[in-house]
Amino acid sequence: MASPDFIDPYLIPGSTVLCNLVGAVTATDLAEAEADLSFARAVELLDNPVRPTNDLREFKAIHRHLFQDVFDWAGQVRSVDVRKDVPGAQFFLPVGYIERAAEICFGELAEEQHLKRLGRDDFIQRLAFHYEKINYIHAFREGNGRTQRIFWNRIALEAGWQLDWRPVHGEENHAAARAGSDDDDLEPLVAMFDKVVTRADAHERDRAMTEIKRLSIAPSERT
Repeated sequence: MASPDFIDPYLIPGSTVLCNLVGAVTATDLAEAEADLSFARAVELLDNPVRPTNDLREFKAIHRHLFQDVFDWAGQVRSVDVRKDVPGAQFFLPVGYIERAAEICFGELAEEQHLKRLGRDDFIQRLAFHYEKINYIHAFREGNGRTQRIFWNRIALEAGWQLDWRPVHGEENHAAARAGSDDDDLEPLVAMFDKVVTRADAHERDRAMTEIKRLSIAPSERT
């Protein structure tokens, strides 16, 4: 992506469609198949979550499970530099720094005891901080947002909170994350999480099912 002669090895030659295991040759067909298949796998994670290692290994395991039916590189760190396909978007973290940056970021999260025992305002502030750092790593060629949400949902629940993403649309999430990484401004993320963070309750599974279904029907994060 750094050169006009660059050829993205993840794409079907001569197209802008990701190589895939379902035989899709258009972006629309791929999105539909990916939504259905990743939804089924996400439901499985509700009852059988991946082992919580609180590091890049957990991210890889979540990603592998979600996208194992769609991409042969599911669960593998990307090998190319990527950015959002929107005007003015900056590149995410260069490939060569992903492993080390992930080690640092997850280590910092552990130092804060994975945000446990925080009041709501403090939880939102620290969640925004760590979310932006890990989002900037953007470990995978595709599927980073869905992987992150599953991870942060678990972190929140173990800290006594719940993330109800329904009030937030994809572009708000993208814009808030870009403000954090490009402008060093966390306020849009803080405002976003103020809509999302609620007290955990007995209906968490039902809400999780609703959220998984919504994300799968209309996946909004693309890199």
